[in-house]
Amino acid sequence: MKTLLAVCITLIGPRLAMSAEGDRPGSRFVPSDFAHTYSIIAFDSATGEFGAAVQSHWFRVADVIWAEPGVGVVATQSLVDFAYGPVGLSLMRNGRNASQALEGLLASDPQRAVRQVAMIDSRGNLSQHTGARCIDEAGHTHGRAGSVIFACQANLMERNTVWPAMARAFSASTGPLARRLYVALEAAEAEGGDIRGRQSAALFVTASRSNGQIWRDRTIDLRVDDSPEPLRELARLLNVAFAYDHMNKGDDFTAVNDLVSANREYGVAASLQPANAEVLYWQAVTLVTTGHVDDALPVFASAFKIEPRWRALTPRLVKAELLPDDSVLIARILNQ
Repeated sequence: MKTLLAVCITLIGPRLAMSAEGDRPGSRFVPSDFAHTYSIIAFDSATGEFGAAVQSHWFRVADVIWAEPGVGVVATQSLVDFAYGPVGLSLMRNGRNASQALEGLLASDPQRAVRQVAMIDSRGNLSQHTGARCIDEAGHTHGRAGSVIFACQANLMERNTVWPAMARAFSASTGPLARRLYVALEAAEAEGGDIRGRQSAALFVTASRSNGQIWRDRTIDLRVDDSPEPLRELARLLNVAFAYDHMNKGDDFTAVNDLVSANREYGVAASLQPANAEVLYWQAVTLVTTGHVDDALPVFASAFKIEPRWRALTPRLVKAELLPDDSVLIARILNQ
């Protein structure tokens, strides 16, 4: 334990180097940031995915949730020290389980009474902390739903029913992890949510493992930094993200000439984003480049109907080698 504490103190250092009296009732403290909020973190042992979602009446609340594929996920909130995120992940990456990591961080933090933190590691170990001086209503809960272990935590809530409602909603939900995380946020808001109202929200899901390309470590990565209705905007973005995921799957099927599967995926994407000409347009381009011109032409027509300016883009794709250098073909496309 001494080694763990030394690591924590070295990594967090000056951020936590305050008087130990800061943990006594009635003493003064200097918080890092007022990130009061409700959040949920989760780990699916069947897929290896970590996920997290959060909403708050605070600008850019996305900064309170952290994750690394194959390592763990952290939520650090209330009167927050953001170092709990990267340092907690570092400890778990180096062999500590979630309980050991959080225990060490709290032991080295004289302001632990104002922190609210949750961690889950890649072995499914979970640990939570709600400090005694977190602003009411504050609390946490956790559970397991099938292959997913999850933790809900909240502070400065209108009612103390928020975090139990999140847990019930998540447990009863089905579908992709991202959708289930969002359902938990909706449940929190239905119980009154943050007593101050709403401003920002975020949601992410990691890949099952990192391949060394950090820009691919998250398969879903959404944030709404400032909005009068952050959950509504988050839902819209999640719908767009799912549509583009189906687009990518359609491209993959087209590349191996599985047109039936490709059209199925493209159809799902179009149903999720029926007014998005981009979804239709690139579907049509992909069909042309794989030799399915007749299938592509009506899709081009639909895209052009939504936004005629896509016609002007079409000839430019020849130079970029995204469409064949075939004037007759280009004319056929433009006449749709």
